[in-house]
Amino acid sequence: MFPAAVLEVPTAEDIELIELARRVIDANTDAGPDADGAHTMGAAVRAADGRMFAGVNLFHFTGGPCADLVALGAARTNGGRDITTIVAVGNHGRGVVGPCGRDRQVLFDYYPGIRVLLPTDQGVRAVAIEALMPFAAAWSMEGGVQQFDDERFH
Repeated sequence: MFPAAVLEVPTAEDIELIELARRVIDANTDAGPDADGAHTMGAAVRAADGRMFAGVNLFHFTGGPCADLVALGAARTNGGRDITTIVAVGNHGRGVVGPCGRDRQVLFDYYPGIRVLLPTDQGVRAVAIEALMPFAAAWSMEGGVQQFDDERFH
């Protein structure tokens, strides 16, 4: 899946972030073990200053916000600007879940270099967002879609 050099073993801080996301979804899920619900994923982010922020998803057929985006919004609301790491966790012990395509693009565009915790065949590992977005075109509010930047992927 990924070259071994790209994957990092989670740090103690990463484990703490995973546990926060797990606690948040365990406390706020509205679905039984075999039921659908509006709140089935929790996410947590860490800012460069060490503060952690969390959120839960809000499922909706129109594409309601994923927990990842809610956690980013919670961070911003509370002064967290420089986000360094993100993780999402499923309810009922489903464990760490990698970000969906939309979330990957948002992370890539707004938080270059952010570390993403995700499940691998080696267990949970951390990876830079660029590893999840090969050949992506970056976007910014100022410049729109940018040309592919080969330097960003080395």
